[in-house]
Amino acid sequence: MNREAARKKAQELVSQMTVEEKASQLRYDAPAIRRLNIPAYNWWNEGLHGVARAGQATVFPQAIGLGATFDPDLLYEMADVVATEGRAKYNAYSAKEDRDIYKGLTFWSPNVNIFRDPRWGRGHETYGEDPYLTKCLGVSFVKGLQGQGETMKAAACAKHFAVHSGPEALRHEFDAEVSKKDMEETYLPAFEGLVKEADVEAVMGAYNRTNGEPCCASPSLQKILREKWGFQGHFVSDCWAIRDFHENHMVTNTAQESAALAINNGCDLNCGNTYLHILKAYHNGLVSEKVITEAAVRLFTTRYMLGLFGESEYDSIPYTEVESPAHLALAEHAAEESFVLLKNNGILPLKKENLKTVGVIGPNADSRKALIGNYHGTASRYVTVLEGIQDYLGEDVRVLTSAGCDLYRDKTEALAFTQDRLAEAKIVADNSDVVILCVGLDETLEGEEGDTGNSYASGDKETLELPKVQRELMEAMAESGKPVILCLMAGSDIDMSYAAEHFDAVMVLWYPGAQGGKAAAKVLFGETSPSGKLPVTFYESLEELPDFTDYSMKGRTYRYLEGKAQFPFGYGLTYSHVEVTAAKVVITEDGPAVEAEVENKGTFDTREVVQVYMKNLDSPYAVKNPELAAFTGVFLKAGEKKTVTLPLSSRAFTVVDEDGVRKEDGNRFAIYVGCSQPDERSIELTGVRPVEIVYQREEAKV
Repeated sequence: MNREAARKKAQELVSQMTVEEKASQLRYDAPAIRRLNIPAYNWWNEGLHGVARAGQATVFPQAIGLGATFDPDLLYEMADVVATEGRAKYNAYSAKEDRDIYKGLTFWSPNVNIFRDPRWGRGHETYGEDPYLTKCLGVSFVKGLQGQGETMKAAACAKHFAVHSGPEALRHEFDAEVSKKDMEETYLPAFEGLVKEADVEAVMGAYNRTNGEPCCASPSLQKILREKWGFQGHFVSDCWAIRDFHENHMVTNTAQESAALAINNGCDLNCGNTYLHILKAYHNGLVSEKVITEAAVRLFTTRYMLGLFGESEYDSIPYTEVESPAHLALAEHAAEESFVLLKNNGILPLKKENLKTVGVIGPNADSRKALIGNYHGTASRYVTVLEGIQDYLGEDVRVLTSAGCDLYRDKTEALAFTQDRLAEAKIVADNSDVVILCVGLDETLEGEEGDTGNSYASGDKETLELPKVQRELMEAMAESGKPVILCLMAGSDIDMSYAAEHFDAVMVLWYPGAQGGKAAAKVLFGETSPSGKLPVTFYESLEELPDFTDYSMKGRTYRYLEGKAQFPFGYGLTYSHVEVTAAKVVITEDGPAVEAEVENKGTFDTREVVQVYMKNLDSPYAVKNPELAAFTGVFLKAGEKKTVTLPLSSRAFTVVDEDGVRKEDGNRFAIYVGCSQPDERSIELTGVRPVEIVYQREEAKV
């Protein structure tokens, strides 16, 4: 059902309700209205990388790993699986009148905030630090989740609108002060793309204030969202964010004032309980019935579009779709595409026939938590890295293992001496031909405030270094004299300088999902070549970054970086050697595009990501460094050449001035085409310089 028809039906239904009934429907746990045959509905569901918190489901790699794939088609397929499994569950649950939390069809995903600072604990819920990459992947996710059918398959939600990326400890009282330029250039583009290109059904406000206004009651943000972009869906608060108005932000004095402020400024749905005070606010003249009615109409429009008051083409999706073989295969494929190879001295891929004993060591080697990130579902089977390698090698190669240390505590057994597993790790290394060392974090060390129970501040990281016990384990493995492959399982930038200097290979596995260990074994042993690219900058240190609470983009992310990255955004090796050998700008019916010749000069079949970066050479408002303007994955057999065409959007030719106005300004552009950024560090690491084109456009429009 299209929006116009759904809204008409919603208006008709809501017109039959009393003001009390309308108000009752603005809570996330909306009660039934039996006289109108309206069943209860719980709006709160999560689907960041698989249906979450609702029992059995396919668990895909965490969002940051999906970001590393640079693969919008994969995001579409994954989100379609989330919608399919969500429908399968909804159909089965509602048939049994189970309408509890996490059982609806309104998924509060994706998180398209910009991973501005590597300390932010929730950064792994995002697609990384680049607005264009985030927009492309987010648009695909929304389209895949909402579907192309007559009925909306599931409803997506762009969160957290609009300026939100830590610190977690301060989020309930924090005011993110942002310049107009940074707002338009960095913080808004992904949200705008999801609204305009994907027609996202919902937008969620953030906990914090932005430039003084609480995000869940911001006239400025609502004006951008509804008037400038034409958003037609519903707006939801983050959970208990409206309570923060009077308890933490101190912009109101009472709960009824907070409820009034939110609903009068466009917040239709309250995740929390502050809208229990809407009626009191109405009776005291703080809210009109017209405003309550409009919020209810928007919410019922969504429910009609989902086909919840009639038949839909998705009603027959059976429960057996949950964690089906095809879905598990896609999760495994997604993990394979997400791995980023940072260093390889030739040791990878490992050859099974050359090995008698493999040592799999580290606190994340056999950790299920290190597979799943946060906002995850429950898999019926988890394949850890250790298990994946054991299954892959079978009886042919002996696998020895040791945790080596705890994730961050100084011992694994309460009565033991400190570092009680270090000797075991050394013994395993002594008896192995090669060591696969699995270190990193999990959701207990980086995550959401309130969700974590760790020594770090509210889920944020205080340092880029691994916990001390893991660093000591790394040193012991470096001293073992055995070849070491380090596998990092984390959702953010971790200092890999020691690993890069001392180990034979370094690969980032992120939080790779329930099939992660299976995928890792296939990549480590060369059944598949890694092809992921870093969606975030790995910095040399935090010292080069501004204060965590400073929301200015100066010096942050690859676009504004002033120093040299440890490992740059867009960087990632394969087992082969792929180069862009030639590139030119061509004019198509849709405008300028880059035509690139790509050649696999190595001996290994591999996927590679061709990347186009652009720099305005004329405008004083140009972003400091060349920024991502186009990308595409391409699979090449050894020795194969292909020509790929990458369209350039009109936005790639614009700049943003200090007043936040996006415009064309200047005609000359440096365009770089390669498999990495054009920065000196990427060239140093890859040994390849992207093809550079200086492109002169016709006179820009004023």
